[in-house]
Amino acid sequence: MTRQPHPVAVPPTRIERWLLAGGVVLALAVSFVIATDRLTWVLETVWAMVGLALIVWRWPHFPLTRLLCWLLALHALVLIHGGAYTYAKTPLGFWLQDLLDTTRNPWDRVGHWMQGFVPAILARELLLRLTPLRRGGWLVYLVLAACLSFSAFFELIEWWSALIYGADADAFLATQGDPWDTQWDMFLCLCGAATSLLLLSRWHDRQLGAVVLAGK
Repeated sequence: MTRQPHPVAVPPTRIERWLLAGGVVLALAVSFVIATDRLTWVLETVWAMVGLALIVWRWPHFPLTRLLCWLLALHALVLIHGGAYTYAKTPLGFWLQDLLDTTRNPWDRVGHWMQGFVPAILARELLLRLTPLRRGGWLVYLVLAACLSFSAFFELIEWWSALIYGADADAFLATQGDPWDTQWDMFLCLCGAATSLLLLSRWHDRQLGAVVLAGK
């Protein structure tokens, strides 16, 4: 018996899917060519590569909503930009530094805010589509907890990278001399996740549709 795909109300069109996937692949290729630190490039962009492969593999049985697909592509581009130049030297980060008059390149702050903003919708979609969980306080709590737990795990990865690669991992850590960098990273992830739920939950509900949300 052929397994039916999980119901999803508003997936991206075929053209959108090719546009998003092609854009991410092209960005990966260009970033690899111009990468200033290949080790950092691998450590930063591996999430985008693995994520894209998983989405393509599972798409026939689990297509994602249009909103989530666009968010994931945007998140991938943020990671790829950081991987190409290292987070402390990204051109967009220097532009933000001048605009905000900060003392450091803030692109790693953007990356960790996105680490909450986009995965919040991913976690929300998975929980609503794959579990009996309903919309409400428990959903919000579990989404925030999922984002924070991944952020904490990512900080462990940075620590392990520093132990394994030593000074070669400095560009990946991107602390830029801030002793509170780890705490800032997790706090910004939490802020990004909370902002995402506040701004996008109703939009996400409309994309999921009545079929998915029936009884929830």
